[in-house]
Amino acid sequence: MDKNITNGTVLHPYCIQYPQMINSEGLARHFAGKTDGSDWLDYSTPRTLLLISTMLVMSHSFHFVLKRIGLPIIISQIMTGLILSRLFLQTLQLTHEVITLDNVRILGTLGSFGYAFFMFQSGVKMDLGVVNRVGRKAWYIGILVIVMPWVSAILITLAVRDKNREGDSKSLFLVPMYSMTAFPVVSGLLTDLKILNSELGRLAQSSAMVADILNFSTIIFFALLRRANRHPVVALVQLGIIICYILLMVFVLRPAMFLMVRMTKEGKEVSQTGFEYRVLGVYILGLAVPHGPPLGSALVNKFDCLVSGFFLPLFVITCAMRVEEFGVHFTTRLIFQNTMIAFMTTLIKFGSCFMPMLYWNMHKHDAAVFSLIMSAKGVVELGFYTFGFDLKFINADIFNFMLVVLLVLASIVPILVKKLHDPSRKYAGYQIRKLMDCKFETDLQILACIHLPNNISSMINLLSISCRKEAPIAVTVLHLIKLIGQASPIFFSHQKKKNKSLSSYCYSENVILSFKKFEGSNWGNASVDTFTAMSPPDFMHDDICTLALDKLASLIILPFHRTWYIDGSLESEDRTIRNLNRRILKKSPSSVGILIDHGNLRRPLTHPSSSSSSSDSCNVAMLFVGGNDDREALTFAKRIAKNNKVNLTVAHLIAASDGGEVDWETILDSEVLRDVKNSEYIKYEKHIVSDGSETVKIVLSMVNVYNLIIVGRRYQMESPQTSCLQDWCEFPELGILGDFLASKDVGGKCSALIIQQQQRV
Repeated sequence: MDKNITNGTVLHPYCIQYPQMINSEGLARHFAGKTDGSDWLDYSTPRTLLLISTMLVMSHSFHFVLKRIGLPIIISQIMTGLILSRLFLQTLQLTHEVITLDNVRILGTLGSFGYAFFMFQSGVKMDLGVVNRVGRKAWYIGILVIVMPWVSAILITLAVRDKNREGDSKSLFLVPMYSMTAFPVVSGLLTDLKILNSELGRLAQSSAMVADILNFSTIIFFALLRRANRHPVVALVQLGIIICYILLMVFVLRPAMFLMVRMTKEGKEVSQTGFEYRVLGVYILGLAVPHGPPLGSALVNKFDCLVSGFFLPLFVITCAMRVEEFGVHFTTRLIFQNTMIAFMTTLIKFGSCFMPMLYWNMHKHDAAVFSLIMSAKGVVELGFYTFGFDLKFINADIFNFMLVVLLVLASIVPILVKKLHDPSRKYAGYQIRKLMDCKFETDLQILACIHLPNNISSMINLLSISCRKEAPIAVTVLHLIKLIGQASPIFFSHQKKKNKSLSSYCYSENVILSFKKFEGSNWGNASVDTFTAMSPPDFMHDDICTLALDKLASLIILPFHRTWYIDGSLESEDRTIRNLNRRILKKSPSSVGILIDHGNLRRPLTHPSSSSSSSDSCNVAMLFVGGNDDREALTFAKRIAKNNKVNLTVAHLIAASDGGEVDWETILDSEVLRDVKNSEYIKYEKHIVSDGSETVKIVLSMVNVYNLIIVGRRYQMESPQTSCLQDWCEFPELGILGDFLASKDVGGKCSALIIQQQQRV
C-alpha cells in the first residue's frame, strides 16, 4: 500500500470491508460453486475454528508422545504455540491466510477468559481453613520458600544493577515472578504424579497454600510500589479498591454463599440459580466460595471440563505464539542480570526446602522430591509472564528468557520426581500382617471401607459374625468420599472433635451413628474408630493403604463395585470403585477381602440378644481348592465359626486327576485342614471334581442354601478344579471362583467374600 508522510508522520492506509466477512456460506456451497467467488478462508469464523482445531490436535498429538517420557501437557501446548507462531511460519502462505493478527487476538481473548476461570476454580478448590490447621513445618517451608529467594534476588539485583540504566531497575520488580510458588501448579503436579494423598503430597500442598498467600501479597506490593513511584495518588486509590474488594468478598459474598449451602439439602448440589453470577472470576473470588460440596463441587463440575479442556489450552498456546524471536541474547546486561536472578532464586528455593527436610530427618530422596515440587513452574507463572509482556512491562527478550526458564523447570521437575520417588515403596518392607499369623485370642485389626449407604449394613452384618468375646476385633472404618470442587484432600478421625469439617461430617454422620450402634451392640467384642477421607478416586488407595499401615490392620475389607437389590436385580455399578479395588489388591500392605453383597447381607444375619434358634443362624460356606489365598480364607472362616450363631461348612474340592503327589503346598493345605476335619462345629465336605463344570454344579447347589460363601482369590492360578472357566471371567481380579459368585448367572441371593493373602512384605 502507498504511504503518505505528513509533518514527519507516516500514515498507512488500510482497506476495511463492510459488512465484515464473518460466517461463510458453507463448504457444501463452496464445492458446488454456488458462492460469490470468495474463498471460505476469507471469513473469520472458519479461520478461527480451523486454527482452534489445529491447536488442539497438534497439542494432543505432541502430548501423546511426550507423556511417555514424563513431560506434562503444558510442554506440548507451548511447543504447539511456538510452531504456530507467525515467526515460525513466516515463510509459509498459511501465515497470512489463517494465522492472522486478528485471529490470534481473538484466541488470546478466549485464552485470557480461560485463565481467569482457571484461577477462579483454583481458588474454589483451595481450602483456606487448611492454612489455620497446617503444622509448623508447612508454615516454615511456605515462608522460607518465598522469603529466602525473594531476599536473595533483591540483593543480587541491587548488587549488579546500574542506576543509570532504567531497564536494570525493572529487574527488581520481576523478583516475585521468579520466586513464586503457585498452589495450583503444585497441586496439579501432585495430581499428575499420583502422590496427592501421600504424606509428601499433603505437606507440599499445605506449604504451597502458605506460599501462595505470600506470592500474591508480594506481587500486589511490588505492583503498587512501582505505581507509587510515578503516581502516588493512583497507587493509594488502587490499594483502597483492593482492600474494599477483599472486604466485600469476605464479609458479604462469602456469608451469602454459606447461606446458600445451608439452604441446600444434604447430599444435593446447589440448584442452577446458584450459577447466575456474572463475573469472570478471579482468585480472591474463588477463595470466597465455600470449597467442596455442595457449592464448590457444583461450580467445578459445571466449568472444569470446558476450562481445562478448551479455554486453558488456548491460553497456553497463544502465550507461546507471542514469541517474536527465537533464542535469547545472553550477552546483554539485562538478560545476564535476569539469568543470575533466575538461577539463584531456583537454587535457594531448592535449598530452603531441602535443608529443613533433612533437619527434620526426612529421607534425602524424599527431601529432594519435595524441594523439586516446590520449585515447579506452570501455567500460573506463564500467565504472569504473558500479562507483563502485553502491558509492555517486560520486553520481548525478557519474555523469551522467562519462557525458557519455565520450559526447563516444567520439563525437568516431573521427570526427576518420578525417578526419585516411588509412592508404593512405603507399603513394602514392614512386617507380616496376615490372618494366619494373628493369634486367635488377640484383637483382629480390620479396616472396613465404606462408599455408599448400602455398604454400611452389609459391612456391619459381616463384622457381627466375625467377633465374639474370645476372639475380639478392632475395626477401623474409613468412609471414602469422592473429592470434587476442592484441591486439598481431607483425612481426619471423628474421635478428634476439633477436626470436624462441616461438609465431611454431614456426609459421614450416618456412617458414624451406624458403627457406634454396632459397637454398643457388641460391647467388649468389638471396638470401632471412624475416619473420613475425601480425595479423588485415583488416589483413594493411598488413604486406605496408609491407614492400614498406621493401624497395623491384618485385613482390609472392600465393597464390591456392584450392588444388588434384595430381590437379586442389579442396582448400581461404579467403575471407579472397581479400579480402586484393583489398586488395593496390587499394593495393599495386608490381606484384602472384597465383599460381594447380593442384597441378603443388608438384613441382620444374627441377633445376639435372641435365643439360639436355627432361624437366627447364619449359614456360611468356604470353598477350599488350595494355595495361599485359600489358606488365608479358611483362617478367617475358622475364626467366624467360633460364633455360635454361625454354621460353617468347608467344601474341599479335590481334583480327580490328583495322583497323590505331595509337594510343599499340599503339606501346608493339609495342615490347615487338619483341625477342620476333626472339628465339632465345622462341617467338612469332600468333593472329587474332574473339571470346572463339576465345580460350577457344586457352587450352584450351594448358593440357595448359604448366606455367605468365602473363597480365596487365587489370581491367575490354574487347577483342574477350575479348568475351562478362565475364558468366561468378567472380573478377573476376583479370581475364577470369585468371578463366578459375582456373575449374573448365579441366581441365588448368596453373598461372597473373596480374600487375598498379604503379598507385599
